[in-house]
Amino acid sequence: MKEILLRAKQLSKSFSNEGAMQHVLKNIDLTLNKGDFTVIMGASGAGKSTLLYALSGMDTPTLGTITFGDQVISNLSQDGLAIFRRDHCGFVFQQIYLIDGMSVMDNVLSAGLLVSKDTHTLVKRAKELFQAVDISEETQKKFPTQISGGEAQRVGIVRALINSPEILFADEPTGALNSKTGLDVLDTLTRFHEQGQSIVMVTHDMRSARRGNRILYLKDGVILGECALGGYVQGDPQRHEKLSAFLKDMGW
Repeated sequence: MKEILLRAKQLSKSFSNEGAMQHVLKNIDLTLNKGDFTVIMGASGAGKSTLLYALSGMDTPTLGTITFGDQVISNLSQDGLAIFRRDHCGFVFQQIYLIDGMSVMDNVLSAGLLVSKDTHTLVKRAKELFQAVDISEETQKKFPTQISGGEAQRVGIVRALINSPEILFADEPTGALNSKTGLDVLDTLTRFHEQGQSIVMVTHDMRSARRGNRILYLKDGVILGECALGGYVQGDPQRHEKLSAFLKDMGW
């Protein structure tokens, strides 16, 4: 049986929109397991990113509980949530948010120094991660404005992993990239997952979704269905067919 990393019970999120309440998430029960690559899909406005932000402690639910290990994170203060994210989570976004005035290496080290002051160990880990994502030493010295979008997103992945997070959260990580650079980023995420990294990714892209072993389909704030794909095998037609059939049943 897989180890449960995070559990949500009766998770709900509502917003006030011009005086009317908008219910974005509705009584969601969900577990995230260690070692899974969980993909959240659904139409625009289904609540995908809202769910990811709630699960990761970037936002607080209106109702319900979110538990990480023995800790109920949904009850934490904003400072407590910041500490939880720092110590346990990594984030990759569609917009990469690298700091222009810092080198690629310093962007990564600045995130690592929030947790550890052991610069020698941090530099060693950063170099290992950069090598794993094919970012050269020359590129590590450059500034974000001097590198390509695909390189920047791979730097973003290194930054997200520098503190060895239990869960990596990714919100449309290939959404701003062209087909080739997007594929490079997906290959990078897949390699880290195969090494044991737990990942939760929001996407509207079927090519990206095929990388997950667990697909959740969100509609109108509820999980309408779930599909188990197993481990990723490149070019497996049955994987594509199974996901296509599932999405069709979901009304994709």
